[in-house]
Amino acid sequence: QHLRNILPHWLFIALSFPDSFTLFVCVCVCVCVSFPSDDATGYGPVFEDQPVETIYPEESPEAKITMSCRARANPPATYQWRLNSQSIDLDGDNHYTLVGGDLVISNPIKNKHVGNYSCVATNDYGTVVSREAGVRFGYLDFFSSEEREAVHVKEGQGAVLLCAPPPHYPHELSFRWILNEFPIFITLDKRRFVSQTTGNLYISKVDLSDSGNYSCFVSSASIAKSVFSKFIPLVPLTERGKYPADIKVKFPDTYALVGQNVTMECFALGNPIPQIRWKKMNGELPSNHDVSMAGAHLHLYNVQYEDEGTYECEALNSKGKDWHRARVSVEAFPEWTESINSTEKDISSDYTMSCVASGKPKPHVQWLKNSYYDKRDLRFSGLTFKDSGMYQCIAENRHGVIYANAELRVIACAPTFEHNPVKWRILGAKNGRVVIECKPKAAPKPSFSWSKGTELLFNSTRVLIWEDGSLEILNVTEADEGRYTCFAENNRGQANSTGSLSITEATKITLAPSNADVTVGENTHMQCAASHDSTLDITFVWTLDKGRARKHCGELLIKNTQLKHSGRYTCTAQTPVDNVTASANLVVRGPPGSPGGVRVEEIRDKSVRLIWSRGTDNHSPISKYTIQCRDSFSQEDWRDATTSPPDVEGNAESATVVDLFPWTEYEFRVIATNTLGTGDPSSPSPKVTTLEAVPVVAPSDIGGGGGTSRELTITWTPVQPQYYYGRNFGYIIAFKPRDGYEWRKVTVADPGAKHYVHKDSSILASTEFEVKVKAFNSKGEGPYSLMAVIYSAQDVPSKAPTSVGARALSATEAIVWWLPVTQHTVEGYQVRYWRKAEDSETSSQRVVLSSRENQTRLDNMRPDSHYLIEVKAYNAAGYGPPSQHLQIYTKKAPPSRPPKIISKKLKGTSVNIAWEHVEPLANESTIDGYKVLYRQASKSTGMLFNTGKRSIDLPMHKDGDYIVEVRAHSEGGDGAVAQIRISGNTSIKYQRNTFTKMYKAPF
Repeated sequence: QHLRNILPHWLFIALSFPDSFTLFVCVCVCVCVSFPSDDATGYGPVFEDQPVETIYPEESPEAKITMSCRARANPPATYQWRLNSQSIDLDGDNHYTLVGGDLVISNPIKNKHVGNYSCVATNDYGTVVSREAGVRFGYLDFFSSEEREAVHVKEGQGAVLLCAPPPHYPHELSFRWILNEFPIFITLDKRRFVSQTTGNLYISKVDLSDSGNYSCFVSSASIAKSVFSKFIPLVPLTERGKYPADIKVKFPDTYALVGQNVTMECFALGNPIPQIRWKKMNGELPSNHDVSMAGAHLHLYNVQYEDEGTYECEALNSKGKDWHRARVSVEAFPEWTESINSTEKDISSDYTMSCVASGKPKPHVQWLKNSYYDKRDLRFSGLTFKDSGMYQCIAENRHGVIYANAELRVIACAPTFEHNPVKWRILGAKNGRVVIECKPKAAPKPSFSWSKGTELLFNSTRVLIWEDGSLEILNVTEADEGRYTCFAENNRGQANSTGSLSITEATKITLAPSNADVTVGENTHMQCAASHDSTLDITFVWTLDKGRARKHCGELLIKNTQLKHSGRYTCTAQTPVDNVTASANLVVRGPPGSPGGVRVEEIRDKSVRLIWSRGTDNHSPISKYTIQCRDSFSQEDWRDATTSPPDVEGNAESATVVDLFPWTEYEFRVIATNTLGTGDPSSPSPKVTTLEAVPVVAPSDIGGGGGTSRELTITWTPVQPQYYYGRNFGYIIAFKPRDGYEWRKVTVADPGAKHYVHKDSSILASTEFEVKVKAFNSKGEGPYSLMAVIYSAQDVPSKAPTSVGARALSATEAIVWWLPVTQHTVEGYQVRYWRKAEDSETSSQRVVLSSRENQTRLDNMRPDSHYLIEVKAYNAAGYGPPSQHLQIYTKKAPPSRPPKIISKKLKGTSVNIAWEHVEPLANESTIDGYKVLYRQASKSTGMLFNTGKRSIDLPMHKDGDYIVEVRAHSEGGDGAVAQIRISGNTSIKYQRNTFTKMYKAPF
């Protein structure tokens, strides 16, 4: 009946024939049975290639999608595919084709072929299903064709330009902004930022130079497509203003996966441009962080669970600060901590399959057998052939899915030593221990017995038969030599195998290594020797603290010893039969290790108490400690701190650091020193901020004066931030007339301010004032600066220039002159001129001159135009009254057509050039004559001739090329030019007439 349960149906035909029964029993005794095949080389499918997530661009020129699948199997696997867990009918849908194991989707249709695909591989041993992989259609639509509204913003204020990307898939996009024309992209800096989350452009403080047309440029790397929006005009308005930091780009609560990289965005508008600072609440920023984009990006690399927490970005400028906080929660993709492996198990035995996965949230584990869900507990009690097959466990949380595959093969077999007989020759060391293995293949597990020769062996104090069949003999002697046979038997048969035991001489250490004590950098060696059986090879292996093997010989030489070389060295002398060991200690003395646990207590305004834990002294007592610090103003520069007492002894574990700046963020580290050197510094302490205190540094370089009438301008060099000593830092300015007694005081709350302008209509011009400035903060006021003497602003000139005259020189130039203003306060003159009818007075052209000049040339004027001219005197207080408006008319334009050169004749050593008369147009000046410039071809200047004729004789040069330029001359200026080239070889070459509007020099 038992055979009926384990043998295939076709074998029961043999049971009907008595002659076959004996043959059947023989087969059962010597063959292991495992279903569905007896082929020991066969195995179930194992995936070598599985489908992956695929994004198919809707505009792709290649009208097909290929999902990969390949499995190693014997016999070869056959393949099926599933879409959303439903089998695909490959014969009933001409879009699908199977190529090997790959699924090819031809002419894919979005609403039909989107979904999750999995591959199913099957052979005689079972079925496995691949991981699921999605097919999605990628697209990036064009921006709307509607015009974008202009953004008007005051200069000095912040601006946000919205991108509003068009519909798209996948969600990951990259953003840049075009300025005025492609491919000019704006450069990002501390003032300008582009969010890679929304695509919006942020400008913290708008300058006039930001004026222009902006377009959002969007790229999708997945489908290799980019689009850009209609232009958005940005129009700065000329009105300045300062305002506090205002965070506009805020990173949200974020889920990060262990091992991934995370980028958080934070950007603020503000004037002055805000500074961005990052910190982690209740802890330090992770060591694996980086800040980029002028502080707007915080990157966390290779995120770990300990990086979880609340992060803050702070934006601050001199007008105020803003902050934003959000939480980073760290979770994890599923990962196997215990998995399944392919295995063979005896029929009727017990077996438990176990899969354990870690992850956050905790993954849910499911089981598949031959690609179908198996909801039972995979604990097998009494395995049968029906339990054979391909098993998969699937662990899944919201972040992903992982698969583990294994084949379970249930076998029944009489014992056989065919593939693993007892070792033919066994060696044992005298007085040692010998184990002779006995591992036949058998199912179910057999019982074991041993014999030496014809003597049956039993367990004793010296002989033990293990549960797995191995024979152990203790304290072996030469009397134990002989032939040993292992017998194995189960309910399907029995078998035996024999080996021979020989005894050798035991290995003994004859020279053991000795303890050594050295200083870092010295050389040392250890020796080891042993006696052994002469018929055997011996090998020496050195290990340090039961760790790495060092050298395979009897002597170990260590050059240039380092602290890491300290420890217990063990020499192992080993032969193929036995091994013995001997050990010795190596002490390496060197500079001390880094102290640990550095923390700050008793924080005051200019001092803190520092506490630390002693590091290793590396076998040489610590003689002293050095305390170092760095502050928020010099992040990269560690410097020795001042302590009380000045020398920190080697037995100390605390010290007071003095001479610190109040209200400054510090971190500290400790360095130990002994007679052998100075060790590595400790890890930095947590950052702390000293308490606030009254300022002690006054502003420097007090000065001022000048400015607009009825003003007193006071200037100074601001105090450096490290001397603020507290919050709400600012300045108190005190001033009084030189002969006055009462000081007037004003407060400036901006710590970066450099000047103050006091306006008072009662202030007389050029009055002498005494001024001084001091700093203040929330704790009080500091000392005044040295007193300085300055003068109030002058009055503007009270008189206008007189006797103003002007004359047009040409169509585009004029000259103007005047009598100087006699007031000593005049610093210079401004001349303005504009066309009376066509131009507004506000758009006039200006020329500014020093007080030493009383005439100037006006240029860039329009021909044949009516101009108004005025002159004003000015000084630092402003402009005085204008002169009376003077009127002039510019000349008509010079001839726009060049002369036509009609002949050129050689006359011995000269050449005659002739041209036609230029007839001016109605709006052009009358011709007064002609100018001829004769120059070498390589130069711009030469000989200039004036003539009222229409020809000229020029000297002929023997060498080189010369250019003759001819133009008409009029009261409006010089006309267009005609050119001809003359070669030194007496030939004349014509050059096409060249036209220019004007040619002033050297005419």
